[in-house]
Amino acid sequence: MGNIFGNLLKSLIGKKEMRILMVGLDAAGKTTILYKLKLGEIVTTIPTIGFNVETVEYKNISFTVWDVGGQDKIRPLWRHYFQNTQGLIFVVDSNDRERVNEAREELMRMLAEDELRDAVLLVFANKQDLPNAMNAAEITDNQCFHFSLITGLYVRISSIQVSHL
Repeated sequence: MGNIFGNLLKSLIGKKEMRILMVGLDAAGKTTILYKLKLGEIVTTIPTIGFNVETVEYKNISFTVWDVGGQDKIRPLWRHYFQNTQGLIFVVDSNDRERVNEAREELMRMLAEDELRDAVLLVFANKQDLPNAMNAAEITDNQCFHFSLITGLYVRISSIQVSHL
């Protein structure tokens, strides 16, 4: 009986739809994260040239997640995906200390865009299972991403290889 009322309530309220843009430098793990969210398992991926798009259902929310390639030649195209984006997931390879400044510059460039002013930001610090990975303090440190200047920010420290998301 309770299930009938639950289903009726769900049908009256309906599903909420959200558009999510997932970007980051190449080899950060964006596509692996996308398919872990969609399928619940790790899949073998190749570098994304262009984009992948999948719908991920969670409770009464339908997330349309756009995973856009992160190679330096593709990054100027990211702006074409900004319109109507409600959530931005910026994936950082926590193990790639040499490119953390490059990642920070790309993120700051995006956050200056007017079309993303209302988007919620999640910085996903991936590959925490690797021995040289930056920890949470290093990722959120002012020297790294200047997160103290950003409001509405969420930082998730994880590794897709060992995470249950």
